[in-house]
Amino acid sequence: MLKRILALALMGATLIAGAAQADEASVKKAVEATLPGLPIDGVRKTPYLGLYEIRTGGELIYTDENVTYFINGNIIDAKTRRDLTEERKNKLAQINFSDLPLELAVKQVRGNGKRVIATFEDPNCGYCKKLAKDLRTLNDVTIYTFLYPILSPDSTQKSKAIWCSADRAKAWTEWMMNSTSPGTKVDCDTSPIEKVIALGQKLNIHGTPTIFLSNGERIPGAVSLARLEQSMAAASK
Repeated sequence: MLKRILALALMGATLIAGAAQADEASVKKAVEATLPGLPIDGVRKTPYLGLYEIRTGGELIYTDENVTYFINGNIIDAKTRRDLTEERKNKLAQINFSDLPLELAVKQVRGNGKRVIATFEDPNCGYCKKLAKDLRTLNDVTIYTFLYPILSPDSTQKSKAIWCSADRAKAWTEWMMNSTSPGTKVDCDTSPIEKVIALGQKLNIHGTPTIFLSNGERIPGAVSLARLEQSMAAASK
């Protein structure tokens, strides 16, 4: 959809009057006129190439001050090889960790539990199972796991069965580590699965696992244990 809208816009792109004095507000107005079908969440002038960043539905595209061209892709720093677009998207995706409804998550505490992370995981997610094995080696950490069944109807059944277990943390760990069935009870009154799905959609979580650090930083997808430890250390500062 985004590519189609951009293609149409390029054919009929218009210039901003007095573009030499373009600012974020005038660029935003011109973008909205040029891309009437695209919701614009914000426009910001970047520190590189005179480009303006256009935020739309969690994605970033770029334009010049005249809105003559659109760039749909990532900007890489040639010297440092840093993906500036990805860094910016991760920054925008940060949350206020204290706003998470942790009572809806499976809680596990290791050691003193001082370090804290939250994860959104599907019980049928292979990368989540790898993450579970890595997390078993973490010390002094509290892990809040939101059961986020987005892969299949069976994921929902397993998530509900895990939540309805007498020991949720044990049921989750045994399923993820050893594929031990969590049972068939899926009708306990306290199942929060629908609320977690709504929460994940609100936070624009489209894949599992998704990890949130204590400072609100989002880590999408599977990461190495070394990187997770490094990110957790940085978040604690």
